[in-house]
Parts: sequence; structure tokens; C-alpha cells
Amino acid sequence: MSVASRDLGWQECQKMADFIQTTNTKSAVRDLSVPIADITTFDVLVQDIIDTNPFGCTSYEEQGVTIDPVVRSQERYTAKVIYENLEADTIGEVSVRSPTVTAFGTAASHVMADDDLATAIGGTQSRDTAKDTFSCKLKCHDPNGEVYYVTLSRSKVRISSYADDAIRATVETWADGKPELS
Repeated sequence: MSVASRDLGWQECQKMADFIQTTNTKSAVRDLSVPIADITTFDVLVQDIIDTNPFGCTSYEEQGVTIDPVVRSQERYTAKVIYENLEADTIGEVSVRSPTVTAFGTAASHVMADDDLATAIGGTQSRDTAKDTFSCKLKCHDPNGEVYYVTLSRSKVRISSYADDAIRATVETWADGKPELS
């Protein structure tokens, strides 16, 4: 490559446009003092948000399709199964990650019933529900037109991609009324 063509390439790079900020989105998190007790409590809480719409969200259209005010956007549920020897020492562990609450229960039951796996590991299987993890990200449409997310996990509630502080205040007021989110 000649010096002239190399310099031309450098000049082309100098003409590239900069990114310009178009929005200012925020996020906020609440760490729970006590983790949500179990998958059932967690799922009831998530479904209650969808059913009762405590944030006052509104339906909207996206590519000609009407979207509900609050919808599940991403979900992850992980069940823990431990294997213990005769002295009650943990000698193995299996984590089963599932995309839905129903799959979570089914997968955990299958692992618990798998005696061949227990024999291969060399211990007796038991559920370690204290180490189970849950996460559900809800996509919410505020009446002001903003789309934001409320992500619930076993130990946190996170609000993300919002600009209007009234959204945080609304979610915070709702969370303050939920004993499981203290």
C-alpha cells in the first residue's frame, strides 16, 4: 500500500461521526434483606405484577402488534441438587437451569429421581432449595411512552432503562407494600 493511499485511509477515519447521547436512562436496585423464600412465592409475586399492573402501565403497539402493559421478557430459574455420602458430607452438586417456573420444577424432579446419576456421583441426592436462584425480567410500558424493565431475583429488585424518576417512585412505593421485598 502506498503512503498516499494509507494517508487517504487515515483521513477517511478522521471524518467518522461521533456518537451523540440521545437519552439519559437510569437504573436503581433494592437489595432484599431476606431472600424471597421459594419459587412459589416468587412466581406469585411476578404473576401478581402482570395481573394487577400496579405500576399503571399501558398497552402499546410494536410492529403492528398490541403488546400488553407488562410482559415477561427474560426468565432464569436454577435448581440445586446436592449429593451426600453416608457421613452427610457433600460430595457432588448438580445445577439445573430452566427457562420457566414449570420447567424448573420438572427438571428438579427428574434430577432427584435419577438414581443412576446419584450412583455415578456416589451419594444420595437432596434438594438444596436455599441455593436455588430465580430471575424474571418484566418489560413495562409507562403511560409517558417509556419502556423500562423491572427485574426480580431472589435477592434484588432492579429497575432499568428508565428516564422519568416518577417510574422509580411508583415501583418503590409498590415494593414498600410487599413484605417479601423488604
